[in-house]
Amino acid sequence: MRSYRNHPLWFAFLLHRVSGLALALFLPAHFYVLGMSIRSPQALDGFLNWAELPLVKFAEFGLVFLLAVHFFGGLRLLALEFLPWSAPQKSLAAGAVAGAFFISGIFLLNAV
Repeated sequence: MRSYRNHPLWFAFLLHRVSGLALALFLPAHFYVLGMSIRSPQALDGFLNWAELPLVKFAEFGLVFLLAVHFFGGLRLLALEFLPWSAPQKSLAAGAVAGAFFISGIFLLNAV
């Protein structure tokens, strides 16, 4: 393995790209459910009942986590582009992940 792949900021880069890909894959399912609300309210009610399962709630936590990671990763990238570069970039990356856990954890606590 290349040495740069052991750097924490490489993991921040990878997490940002993977979260963006996962969110892009989620969007068609989201639009399908939104369309379900227009076409068939009964089908939407069935879906909403299914969405109350604990495993689905945990998956929603994962989705909110991916969204928060992607958001904070984007803010980190904006800071890298527009602010002077400084040595504690690892702290910004760790803060982005911590913020994502915080936001998605609040969502999980409200969902349960």
